[in-house]
Amino acid sequence: QVQLVESGGGLVQAGGSLRLSCAASGRTFSNAAMGWFRQAPGKEREFVAATTASSGRTFYADSLKGRFTISRDNAKNTVILQMNSLKPEDTAAYYCAAGRDYYSVSYDPREYVYWGQGTQVTVSS
Repeated sequence: QVQLVESGGGLVQAGGSLRLSCAASGRTFSNAAMGWFRQAPGKEREFVAATTASSGRTFYADSLKGRFTISRDNAKNTVILQMNSLKPEDTAAYYCAAGRDYYSVSYDPREYVYWGQGTQVTVSS
């Protein structure tokens, strides 16, 4: 059974940091793009960051560049999202996602096949 399990969410004050982890099991995702998305109440799910399978190229939503960093460890089948200088508008449920093998990184959540259950991030002002 394929699973993506996120952890590391929580409550943090504005300006603080959180480190989200996504642990994959059931198969390897070393050939798939991995991404993070987020969804706030009443809003659509939006792209946060993604990384390619092998080259490690990273992609970010323009509004998040410089504050968020995505990384992956294929040997451990994990993806990390380091979030710094958090703002109240970053409050959302954050989801880890895996794309199809050998497909390019996409900003569209419909291109991702596997999803975690989400972890809540709340940033207080």
